[in-house]
Order: sequence, then C-alpha cells, then structure tokens
Amino acid sequence: MDYQTLAELLFPEVIETPEEVEKRFPPRNLPEGAKVTRFAPSPTGFIHLGGIYGAAIDERLAHQSGGVFYLRIEDTDAKREVEGAAEALILTLAEYGLVFDEGAVIGEDGKITDRGDYGPYKQSQRGPIYRVFAKKLVSEGKAYPVFTTGEELEKLNAVDKKAEVKNKVWTEETAALQKEKMKKEREFTLEEVKAHLVRGDRFVLRILADGNGERTLKTADLVRGTLELPENDEDFVLLKSDGIPTYHFAHAVDDHLMGTTHVIRGEEWLPSLPKHLQLFRYLGFRPPKYLHTAQIMKLDENGNKKKLSKRDMGLDMKDYRRNGYAPECVSEYIMTLLNSNYDEWRLKNPDLPYTDFPFSIKKMSNSGCLLDFPKLTDVSKNILSRMSAEEVYEKLLAWAKEFDQPFAQTLESDPAKAKAILAIGRGGKKPRKDLATWKDAKPYMSFFYDEYFKVEDSYPDAFPKEDIAAVLRAFLESYDDADGADVWFEKIRVIASSLGYAADMKEYKANPDAFRGSVADVSMFLRVAVTGRINSPDLYTVMQIIGKKSTSERIEGMMKALA
Repeated sequence: MDYQTLAELLFPEVIETPEEVEKRFPPRNLPEGAKVTRFAPSPTGFIHLGGIYGAAIDERLAHQSGGVFYLRIEDTDAKREVEGAAEALILTLAEYGLVFDEGAVIGEDGKITDRGDYGPYKQSQRGPIYRVFAKKLVSEGKAYPVFTTGEELEKLNAVDKKAEVKNKVWTEETAALQKEKMKKEREFTLEEVKAHLVRGDRFVLRILADGNGERTLKTADLVRGTLELPENDEDFVLLKSDGIPTYHFAHAVDDHLMGTTHVIRGEEWLPSLPKHLQLFRYLGFRPPKYLHTAQIMKLDENGNKKKLSKRDMGLDMKDYRRNGYAPECVSEYIMTLLNSNYDEWRLKNPDLPYTDFPFSIKKMSNSGCLLDFPKLTDVSKNILSRMSAEEVYEKLLAWAKEFDQPFAQTLESDPAKAKAILAIGRGGKKPRKDLATWKDAKPYMSFFYDEYFKVEDSYPDAFPKEDIAAVLRAFLESYDDADGADVWFEKIRVIASSLGYAADMKEYKANPDAFRGSVADVSMFLRVAVTGRINSPDLYTVMQIIGKKSTSERIEGMMKALA
C-alpha cells in the first residue's frame, strides 16, 4: 500500500504539515516543575460534585507549582450538547473559586470566547488541526479508512445504541467475530478507495492497533502506582464519518499542543489508557502524566457504599446552591476529601485561606471518597462563623433573592437590623456557629421579625404559671431599653430574689431546695416570651435589636396567654 497516496486521497484539502502546526503551539515558557493542567468537560448537562472535585485537583496542582490551569470545552458530540450548558459550566466553576489562567471564558457580550495563546479552546473549532494529524497517521500506515454507505449509516442511526450495548452479551465467539471483521476492514486497495470517494461514500478513520490483548502494558498512575493493563488490540475510531474526532484522538492532539503535563480524570477512563498511550506513541508525542481519581460514593440505607446517582442530592451542583451551601464551604469540604491531613492543617491555621494548604497527590486515596453531609455541615458552620456580619449579609441576601424573595425583602427593609442580628456572637476564638447553610438563616433569624415571630417552645411544667406571669409583670414595670447590660441583668436578679428565686447561681447550687428556682429560670421565662424559644442568643442583645415596642408587646401577649 502506498500510504502517502492514500493520505492524499482521503485528505486532499490538508496542506499544512504537523511541523507547521507545532510552530503555532510552541512549548510553554514556565519554571522547572511547573504543571499545566486542564479541566475539559463536555457541555452535555450540569456540572456535578465529581467535576468540581477533579477540577480542584487540576487547579491546586497548577497553581501550587507556578503552572497553568486552563479550560477546554470538549464539544465534539453535537447531538448530546445542551444549549447554554458551556456558559453555565464556566459560571459555576468561577462560583467555586476555580479560576482559569486561560481557555474558554465568557466575554462581555455573554458569549464564550478565548483567552490565551493555545486556542481555540473549543474542540469544535479545532477540526483542521485534527485532520493534519489524521493525515500524518494515514501516511505512516498507522490509520486506515472504513467506508460506510448512506444506507448503512441510516441503519446505524436507527439502532437504539443504549439498548444495544445494554443487551449485548460479549462471549469469546463474539470477540473472535469482531476481530475477524476488523481484519477484513484492514484489507482494501487504492482503487477501492478511489471508487468509494467518487461515489461520495463517507468513511470513519480507524487506528491500526499493534497490541496484543493477551499481553500486559505497564504504566504509572500518580495515585495508583504501577498499573498492568491489557495492550490495545482494537482498531478504535479516530474520526467519525462526519469528520468529527472522537475523544480519544482529540484529547491526545490537544493535550500535546496545549502543553498539558498532568491529566486528572475519573477511574472509569482506566480501560481506555492503553488506547491513549498507543495514540501518543503513534503521533510521536510525549504522553502526560495520568492521575485517575476514585469515584465519590455515598452510603445506602444498609450502610454500604454506592455510586452517586442522578436522584441523589449532591450530584448536581444546583442542589447545593438551592439548599444554601456556600461555595466557599463546599470548596473547603472538597479539600478534606482530597487530603486526609487537611483537617489537622486547618486546626493549626484557622484564619488562612484553604489555598495555602500544601496539597499533595501522595496524600490522595485510591479508594472511593465518601460524601459525608454531616462533615460538610461541620465544615460549613466553621467557615460561615469566621465571616464578618457584612459578608454574611451580602451572601445571604444574594441567595434569598434567588430562592426566598419575601425573606430577601425583609432583609433589605432594614439592613442595619439584619447585620446586627448576624453580628451576634461573631469574632473571638469561639464564635457562634448557628448557620451551616443560607437556608438555616430564616429559621434562626425569624423571631427577630414580628411578621415571622411565633412561640415555638412551651414552659416546663415544673414552674407554676403564676410565677411566670409575676416575672413578666415585674420585668415590664422596671424595663428601660436605655439600661446597659449590667443594669438590665441586675434588675432581673432583683425580680428573682423578690419572688423566691436565687439571684446567685452559686448559692442556688449549694442549696437548691431553699429556692423556687434560680435567676437562670427567671431569664428563661423572659426568653420564651420574647423569642418564643428556650434557647436563643444573648437575651439583652435580642431585646436591643427588636426594640422596646416589640419586646413589650410580646411579653404582654404571653401574659394574656398565661391568664
């Protein structure tokens, strides 16, 4: 076979050489040890936690080493592409702090554009580049065409591919027939190729596999160590009949030209690794280093690990936003999944950003990570407790405007009041941790607002209604909202003592039978009347925020209820 002639027949329009393409994508000028990573999603739907997880590894490896983190949109599957998915994906990644140095970005007009010297960063715009290297492989006898008539294409399109794959039983006999079919497809003449082209028949381009599936290939994975996988003996497709490249071919060409040093992807790609290594070898490219991450799992009702499904909260990142998880909290939680020593580092460095953590591939687990919502809740409480009241207010308001308009209007009606509420217990070594999500804010803050106020807790049966009413009455008679905290509390102590309740807790603990109760109980009577709850933030601060009018009206309302 005259492979050069075959290449000219198949790709007559390709006049650029691989060497000329290489000149347009020169090696990057980066310091020694710098890593170049990419996040390369398909715009076929929403981005999920696994995507954020993988992108976080990409970002950390690149930026910790002084390298480059770029975004490439792998949109070669036009049939599955969802309109607007690429734009939504870029915005979501930015929301989670994944900042790209170059790649596909959203321009001022709201459309995707390129930033960087190694584009286009959408694979659908890189067709001519792939064809240059496809022609090279054909000219070297490493790839060949398989022609498909229009009638055969229609039959293929009519087949339910999903059902076909699901119901197909692969036996040794089936595999043997497939190999026999593949061998026959390798046998053709230039005259036959010319005849197909004259008729307008379309072709797929297949690689000419040189492996033996009974032999093993040794290769390294940065997390899993040395791998032994079967050599590739499948003539897999490089270009589809419409000229669009497959993922296998496109990613090999792009990762080389864009200078990718490390590829992070899910473990489901492990069976494809021999194909990709063969491609890099055929193309004369140095392969990147691969890191195949374990899948994120959850516990089922029996306590067994299972993969996340589309029905699980946590697969779609919209679930997190809808349920009020701040992106900063999710990003930090992901760090706890990536490295087991992250929690220890955070305890020693409570005020540093998570990006200061020395992320290490060696600390990654090669078994499935477990999605632990209680742990996410703990992480979220810690993160939100360290934010300023101003920051919490702005982020909470943005979330409420999207998911709870009435509450957003309440927050905007009096920003100073809302910030005062959110400021309670902030700062210091042990800040309050009332909020894990923005969704928690309304239940936590509701009693501060008359329109949301309701009595949720009842008084313990151990205390007579007469005692409670007497405390409330005495408090109203002496209440002055101009009192400082010390004067305010001293008045409560006086009320307690006058009604037979211990004004001093030490005295009460020493001889509880001598009293009807303690000053803590008296404070609880007031707390339930004013907040509707047995547990609440500092009562003096609460009264100062809601004001004398609301405080008095609520106490009077409780007195009527007790009558």
